[in-house]
Amino acid sequence: MSTGIYITVMAVITYVIRMIPFTFFRKKIKSEFVRSFLYYIPYAVLSAMTLPAILYSTGDMMTAAVGTVIALVLAYLGCPLIVVALAASVGAYIAGLF
Repeated sequence: MSTGIYITVMAVITYVIRMIPFTFFRKKIKSEFVRSFLYYIPYAVLSAMTLPAILYSTGDMMTAAVGTVIALVLAYLGCPLIVVALAASVGAYIAGLF
């Protein structure tokens, strides 16, 4: 198959997935359970996509775990994003030296 067909199929599927909620849910959702469920979906999807990328990014699970722990601690302490990213990278690098 040519690349154009793949792109067309991907565009149609993406469009359909985004249009289904608009066609079925025309009224405001009143159920607190459903609203809270929908509120947390982006966070769950982002976590599900990010965590495997973090753990397999260095090629060694131990160095990735060290970087992740450093990032979590610094993020919990409220450090700026650049500090968290740089410290996690340096921590993973240093852990890889041993």
